[in-house]
Amino acid sequence: MTRLALIRHGRTAWNDEARMQGQTDIPLSDAGYQQLLNDIGPALNPKLAGLYWFSSPLKRARTTAGLLCGFAPPLEPRLMEMNWGDWEGKTLAALRQEPGQDLQANEDRGLDFRPTGGESPREVQHRLKSWMAEIAETRPGIAAVCHKGVIRAVMALAYNWNMMGKAPVKLGWSCAHIFDIAPDGTPHPYKMNVSVGSGFGTK
Repeated sequence: MTRLALIRHGRTAWNDEARMQGQTDIPLSDAGYQQLLNDIGPALNPKLAGLYWFSSPLKRARTTAGLLCGFAPPLEPRLMEMNWGDWEGKTLAALRQEPGQDLQANEDRGLDFRPTGGESPREVQHRLKSWMAEIAETRPGIAAVCHKGVIRAVMALAYNWNMMGKAPVKLGWSCAHIFDIAPDGTPHPYKMNVSVGSGFGTK
């Protein structure tokens, strides 16, 4: 069985503005880069040392991965953030004001929630499970730098959560979330909210 640690990228300007990024290729902000440099670079958790690394191909993930592991890891397109379609660059507050958008009804669909022109969490799970089946049993430990929507999709699979109601675990977005991956690509919870480095995993 392979153990997989998923880590979200560092902060971007759109994160700070509460804009939905999706697959728009936004880089880390200066503040996000500096936070990673100061908090993670000198003090990577020993539990994550020696792992085989992957990264989403989006800039914010690639830069984070390079700072974490010290080299440019292989890029995996299936680790990209959920496609938010026409909603990318918008805030939830702005979307709730748009005529014709019944956002609450859409959110109540859980795994089948779909932004206009985008993809659903269930579709994200489908592409992720194909990747996890490929990596299962290839190495004992793998780390991947990816995105909030990706980590939530894997968590939902691991806990058999339909993304309706309260999440089974409150995830810290500056932490690693670790899963055991079965040979068929099914994730199982191992340990959530593991500190990545000194300071970074405490907020």
